[in-house]
Amino acid sequence: MQKLAYVGPKPLISHTGVDFDKNQDDKFNYLIPAIELIKALDHNYFEERTYIYKTNNLTLNQLDLINSLKHYCPDLEKLLDKRNHDVEAIIADDLVRIQESYTLTQEDKEAFRNNINIMHDYLIQYSINKSVYECTLHKLAQLVTKDHIDHIIVPMFQKFTHVLNDLQKLLKDQKHAVDTDLEIFKGEKGELLTKLQVINLLQ
Repeated sequence: MQKLAYVGPKPLISHTGVDFDKNQDDKFNYLIPAIELIKALDHNYFEERTYIYKTNNLTLNQLDLINSLKHYCPDLEKLLDKRNHDVEAIIADDLVRIQESYTLTQEDKEAFRNNINIMHDYLIQYSINKSVYECTLHKLAQLVTKDHIDHIIVPMFQKFTHVLNDLQKLLKDQKHAVDTDLEIFKGEKGELLTKLQVINLLQ
């Protein structure tokens, strides 16, 4: 099975070199916070109850990470294999387009191909990490809608807030869209918190 590991921001590859889009970080960074949120939400609910889950800076080795993901994404191996195949196909198509380009010189084409080949494993890992993260987001969205969760509050750590922001977008874009509100506020002890409030199903 393909391993999961951090590689870095989204690569921008051209005939002039390789750059990175620092605004599109590797989704591997958000996998463990997403898993923590799933663990916090994945249980039986009773009306008029508030549930508290203390974050514990969870760290997982490769085996534990894969096992946790398999529990929440049963088709994980198929997902990884498919994504690997899809990225290989995209890379192959890019190499063909470079070769057939009328605007690049032969020297440019050679440099472009070399840059893509150098970044081959990086491209695959970056894409696989993104696909696995999206799988965890879909699990979170499923829990929110299935269990009619009213709100989720997390410490205003960048990674948890990022996951809630992505979850908000997914809930809005799914077939049965859910309207939500994301806000940052101060807790009773003055700590900053992020709250995802579920408003209602969008018509």
